[in-house]
Amino acid sequence: MCGPRDCTAAERDAAHEVGRLLAERGAVVLCGGYTGVMAAVAEGARSAGGLVVGVLSRPDREGATAGLSAAIATGLGEARNAVLVASADAVIVVGGSWGTLSELALAMRRGDVPVVQLGGWQVLDERGEPLPGIRRAAGPAEAVRLAIG
Repeated sequence: MCGPRDCTAAERDAAHEVGRLLAERGAVVLCGGYTGVMAAVAEGARSAGGLVVGVLSRPDREGATAGLSAAIATGLGEARNAVLVASADAVIVVGGSWGTLSELALAMRRGDVPVVQLGGWQVLDERGEPLPGIRRAAGPAEAVRLAIG
């Protein structure tokens, strides 16, 4: 699950619901482990008894959200986005920021996992058309269905 640390209330609610739905289906939820969308998905997953792993950018656990089951302190800064995406069986993106956009791009470059976008920025080609391959969801339930069936 990817999304910005500074998010709207609607993005927070959507991320919480995605986390809950993923946990109910038995998925282990990976996220960046800090505030905003990351904290909301962790809270949602934990509310349903799920396992949540935070892949942290810092070399320590400072600032990590309390909802994590486990935290991996990488010390990689934004490069941790590659670790997060490479470890995922599917990538759901809620909202948009530069870091979130990098995660979306890395997931698309990977090419072997579903990439689902719920809100956020829309990436367009030179003709102004949405890029193929990104599955756009209208809500949390559809995002989870498109990601893991």
